[in-house]
Amino acid sequence: MMTRNLHLTPADKARSPYFHVSFEVPEGTTRIDVAMRYERTDDCIIDLGCADPRLGDFPSEHGFRGWSGGARDRFFIATDDATPGYVHGEMPAGTWRVILGLYKVPARGVDVELAFELDDGPRALTPQPVRPFPVRKGAGWYKGDLHCHTFHSDAKGSPELLHAAARQAGLDFLAVSDHNTITQRRYSHAHSSPDLVFVRAMEVTTAEGHANVFGVDDWIDFRMTRPDDPHELARIVHAKGGLLSVNHDKPPIPWNYVLPEIDCMEVWQQAWLSRNWISLERYQQRLASGLQLSAIGGSDFHQPDRLMPEGPFALGRPTTVLWLEELSEDAVLAAMKAGRGYVTESPAGPHLVLTIGGSPMGSTVSGGRAEAHVKGAAGDILAWFDASGEIARMPIDEDDQRLVLEAQPRGFLRCEVLADASHASLIEEFRAALGEGPLPWRLTEGEVAAEPLRRSVSNPVYSAP
Repeated sequence: MMTRNLHLTPADKARSPYFHVSFEVPEGTTRIDVAMRYERTDDCIIDLGCADPRLGDFPSEHGFRGWSGGARDRFFIATDDATPGYVHGEMPAGTWRVILGLYKVPARGVDVELAFELDDGPRALTPQPVRPFPVRKGAGWYKGDLHCHTFHSDAKGSPELLHAAARQAGLDFLAVSDHNTITQRRYSHAHSSPDLVFVRAMEVTTAEGHANVFGVDDWIDFRMTRPDDPHELARIVHAKGGLLSVNHDKPPIPWNYVLPEIDCMEVWQQAWLSRNWISLERYQQRLASGLQLSAIGGSDFHQPDRLMPEGPFALGRPTTVLWLEELSEDAVLAAMKAGRGYVTESPAGPHLVLTIGGSPMGSTVSGGRAEAHVKGAAGDILAWFDASGEIARMPIDEDDQRLVLEAQPRGFLRCEVLADASHASLIEEFRAALGEGPLPWRLTEGEVAAEPLRRSVSNPVYSAP
């Protein structure tokens, strides 16, 4: 057993948000245990991670051995197993590092104690999981959630419970995007199937913003500290064939970096009233500036330690619905990038498909008749948007209706289903799910009363120059 005592100050955080504490690992070590002690308060939160001797400066691709953020105060790494969020496998001799994320350091500083224990007992060397390629044949609309978490980062529930929640919700695909780690794939790679396709994902998590990486099997370095680092992040993700999406660009965790080259934008995270109107407006502004970004949504569901009933705060709220020629991870990623889908309030939410001249969402067209096919929203309102903002509203009179826009849009065209006849019941369901608790997300009663409830949001069809 070895211990290290540190006193960390705001000056340490100013030098770098990541503080490294070195320790030596001799040849033959098969397990490392590390425990951290400090007085955690609202203004004092220290994240925890680990690296072996191969990890270099940002951006590095090798040697990262795990991250638990502020969710854990101890971990182990061994040749055959590891704490969720940490990578088991070979234990190279040399200088390892505990990585302390200085998320919140008070002016008074904080005393941190680290305890290390090394073991060289005989253990097997367990290989990393191998990616499967499940396929469900048949073209159609498929439903998924592109943002959720397990106990491999900061949720309490297991991947098994999250899998059960996905089946309960009737989802076809699921992206488990644990924070700064890919170790959830120990489960998802083994259980991805034609019944539920797991899409590889990781949430790049920093104090200045969060972004999801999709479709990459490797860990992606999140330790961004310089203004150009997000551009390097995007370059790496795209070089590996993945997609990059900015998450929940709204308070309390907006995207404060310069926007890199992204493929998608999460315009809807959690229940609509969690200030998603801010994300959607920023998406509208980016489209109006000439960017072509696919709109996606995800619940950011943190699986509890038990299976929860369906409701406004469950998995699949919202749901991303994509048109796929078949259900497979490759097809999901291609449809996400192309914008072939829409985001709706739940797996049973209103269906919303926009075409112009028969061309699907995500297309670039030079003209044609704009048609929105809406199901499950009778009594609500369809709003149309182009680069100038909202250009039309139409009542939705039938449960299965096609509405046509005669105007010629500027730059792009997209549409939204706004709650009207359904508004009272949706608010009642929201309040019932809260129980006796206060309004979440620092919402005010005025915001609840004033903000329109979106029920579905389409991807755009773009206008040719």
